Amino acid sequence: MQKRRMNYIITGIWLLLFVIFTALVQLVDVAPIGPDGSSVGFASVNALVRDSLGAHEIWYTITEWLGVLPLFTAAIFAAVGLVQCIQRRSLFKVDTSIIFLGIFYMVTIMVYVLFEVYVVNYRPMLMEGELEASYPSSHTMLVCCFMAAAMLECGVLVRSRGANLFIRLVSALIMIVMVAGRLASGAHWFTDIIGGLLISGALIMGLYSALSALPEKRQKRSTGRYQR
Repeated sequence: MQKRRMNYIITGIWLLLFVIFTALVQLVDVAPIGPDGSSVGFASVNALVRDSLGAHEIWYTITEWLGVLPLFTAAIFAAVGLVQCIQRRSLFKVDTSIIFLGIFYMVTIMVYVLFEVYVVNYRPMLMEGELEASYPSSHTMLVCCFMAAAMLECGVLVRSRGANLFIRLVSALIMIVMVAGRLASGAHWFTDIIGGLLISGALIMGLYSALSALPEKRQKRSTGRYQR
């Protein structure tokens, strides 16, 4: 019980940090350093990072392609849930961890849509001649959320420790390359990346807290084993 409470507290801390940082991005050192005179907070830091790293189209292309992988993992787990639903003839008999994962995906997409509508700042470059919402970095958020969620869910579904280790290593590598690549591409401000990491931390800790709160027998019904 104490561990569960601590998980919820950590989730709240991540979320609070994101909210505070988002507010600061709109209030501190705001200056029109973006294209078409668009403004961004922490302008001095953002300008320094942008000028130091520059913009690299190759990294933009790489990260655009890598962005397909998190969606692919979501499709795999959606297929697992669909198969379970068909075989067991009821949505309510699908593994609870899969249901929680589906809710997690929906919440993540809702956050993405929210910041497409509520624009905190625009990208440091025009996209096809147009300004485009940039905070938090959607690629950073989606890859961190979906790949970390895949790591957690595989810990429930996959028996092999070797397979789980491989999945964790590959997932971590994809996340590192994506986050570094988005910054190197020049497609986002430095604060966009930080915002993406903070909201990802909150969402992933929320999923981890939910999975940790499940009774063992409800975490895994189909393989005949329980998760600790």
